[in-house]
Amino acid sequence: MKRKDLLKSFAAAALVAASLAPLGCVTESALNKKLADQQAQTDRKIESVAGQVEDIQDKQTKMAARVEELGQSAAEALRRAQEAGVLAQGKVVFQETFSEDRIRFKTNSYELTKDAKEALDELALKIKALDRVVYVEVQGHTDDTGGAEYNDMLGQQRAEAVRRYISRQHKLPLGRISTISYGDTLPIEPNRTKKGRDKNRRVVVVVLE
Repeated sequence: MKRKDLLKSFAAAALVAASLAPLGCVTESALNKKLADQQAQTDRKIESVAGQVEDIQDKQTKMAARVEELGQSAAEALRRAQEAGVLAQGKVVFQETFSEDRIRFKTNSYELTKDAKEALDELALKIKALDRVVYVEVQGHTDDTGGAEYNDMLGQQRAEAVRRYISRQHKLPLGRISTISYGDTLPIEPNRTKKGRDKNRRVVVVVLE
C-alpha cells in the first residue's frame, strides 16, 4: 500500500473512533440514569408493600383482640348463667356490642340518650323475635379514665340503665336479665387516644338459652 493510501486509512479510522467516543459516553450515561430510575421505582414499590403489610398486621392484631374479647365475654356469661341455673340448652344465641356510636353516655353519666334508646328498641325486638325463653346478660365497659373502683361502679350503672330500659319498655322479664361491670379491664382499643377511649366505653349484651 502506498504511503498516501495508508495515511488516508489511519485518518478515516481516527474519524470513526472520534465519532463513536461521544456516543459511547452518552449511551452509558443514559443507561445509568435508566437503572437509577428503575431502582427508585423498585424502592418505592418495596416501601408501599411494606406499608400495606404493616397495615394488615395492625388490623389482624386488632381483630384478634376483638375475637378474644368476644369469646371471653360470652364464655363468662355462659358460665355465670349455668351457675345460676337459668339455662335450658347452655349455649350463646348471639352477642351484640354497642359502642358509643350506638349507645352514648355523657362523661361520668349513665343516662341513656334518645339514640341509645332507639338502639335498645332494636335489640329488644331482636330478642323477642327469637320467640323462646332466653337469658340476657348486660356487660358494662369503660375507658381507663378515673380509678378502677370508680370505673367498676360506672360500668355497673350503665349496664343497669340498659337492663331497666329493655325490661320496662319492652316487658322483657327482669329476672332473666343480669348485669356485670368489667370496668376498664377489657379494652378493645388502646386508651391512649380519644378514639380508643370512645371505643372502650361500651355495653355488650349476650343472649343465651
